[in-house]
Amino acid sequence: MPSINDHKIIDSILVLHCKSGNNKAFAVLVKRWHPKLCKQANWYVRDADLAKDIAQDSWSIIYKKIHRLKDNNSFGSWALMIVKRTALDWLRKNAKEHKALRRHFDNSNHHYVNNISVSTVSDTGLLRKAIMMLPVKQQVILDLFYMEELSINEISIVLEVSTGTVKSRLFTAREKLKTILKNRYHEK
Repeated sequence: MPSINDHKIIDSILVLHCKSGNNKAFAVLVKRWHPKLCKQANWYVRDADLAKDIAQDSWSIIYKKIHRLKDNNSFGSWALMIVKRTALDWLRKNAKEHKALRRHFDNSNHHYVNNISVSTVSDTGLLRKAIMMLPVKQQVILDLFYMEELSINEISIVLEVSTGTVKSRLFTAREKLKTILKNRYHEK
């Protein structure tokens, strides 16, 4: 199984080829990264279809600006930052529509979570349920660190906050998650 560094090396080589005009290399980058970009966009807009549109818009930006990327090894965090900015731009432009989408998501997710009996939920399901109870900023930190396997520095770049803020949010999210899970097991 390839390590995180192996993936970065592959991405770096692909970026280098993209910069030299190789469109097939760009297609491979899209294939490798599109699901992650959609997932990142979905963290902000909470709508899978809209997240796909935002990811697609982000790919257009990435294609136009990839030649400006100074460190080919940082493609992943750079691309995720573009998705973040594109999603936030959409949210600013469509604030009313987003509030309606968010209410719908929160209501449907709340309904789904409350209809699951703890005895039928696997540990993974229980963990996901507990993570959904955290504030969005903490959900994003946990996702970027554990699921996307980004480093503290990379998360700092993606979220445009200091590494100290990332560490603090990660610590707080872990502590809240522990409390939620501890309380959940004591309810049984």
